[in-house]
Amino acid sequence: MREVQAELAAWLAEGEQVAIATVVETWGSSPRPVGSHMIVSASGKMAGSVSNGCIEGDVFVASQEVISQGRGRLLEFGVADDVAFGAGLACGGHIELFVSPIEAAHVRALEVLTAGQRALLRTNLDSGEVVLAEQDPGFELPRSLDRWFEEPLLPPAQMVIVGAIHIAIPLHHLAKLMGYGVSVVDARAQFATAERFPAADRIVVRWPDEALAEMSIARSDAVVILTHDPKFDLPALRSALATQVGYIGAIGSRKTSANRLRALKAEGFSSGDLARIHGPIGLDLGGRDAESTALGIMAEVIAVRYGGRAKSLSSAPGPRSEDAVG
Repeated sequence: MREVQAELAAWLAEGEQVAIATVVETWGSSPRPVGSHMIVSASGKMAGSVSNGCIEGDVFVASQEVISQGRGRLLEFGVADDVAFGAGLACGGHIELFVSPIEAAHVRALEVLTAGQRALLRTNLDSGEVVLAEQDPGFELPRSLDRWFEEPLLPPAQMVIVGAIHIAIPLHHLAKLMGYGVSVVDARAQFATAERFPAADRIVVRWPDEALAEMSIARSDAVVILTHDPKFDLPALRSALATQVGYIGAIGSRKTSANRLRALKAEGFSSGDLARIHGPIGLDLGGRDAESTALGIMAEVIAVRYGGRAKSLSSAPGPRSEDAVG
């Protein structure tokens, strides 16, 4: 729901009637994962995606009917052969969608997301009932269970950028685009400013170890260290390694990275600890400008978070359903 959060909130504030379509089941080479959303207003506006384009015209029509009738419905899409191209999924997959008019539970879910709280949105695929459980949702991924579709509403993953250097500017924009909450940390006040980092959720002018020690950092989060100075790098790395954060990266050459690892090893950090550090940071995309470097860092963060192969899909061996793009 987070992917359409801003548009849904704006449309409801304008008094629009809205339907929300949710991918509740997939088989084969489906173009969008379970939990993907698309919203449609009675006035004809659209946001989000449930198929990367191949069935969204049909979903738009069904959404208008749902708004008019005031009750939800389950839709199925797929193809058996090339003849069905125009009416199904060109990539050969099969998906089930549930299209629902916006209910009170959806409105409350928006409030939960805005507040950064946890909850569980449950939709009955038979009756269309939508309820929100705000106490102890207790799991991580969308799933279908006994004709109820359950969607966790979780705070966004966080990226902590240590070092307000030039590369950090495009990186913080990319992180926001990818749905991360962004904190920029730097002890140098002249670098860490709102003018340089307008999209940041937080700008913290402190030494990195002090700032990280006061943050709640989860496994889905990322700490990206761009200071390239041992007096900042090492305190930041020590603090990051003390957390369960899923991604730790530090900018610098292979020589600089090796020197950092030797220093940390001498302090007693284990080989397992040091293996968590990505350095030199990022995927090598070939470009050397700030934007290309930031994109390479963001790509590595995403690959580590989701267990991606970080290889070209055209050359990687073996088909995988999630490779499809519609």
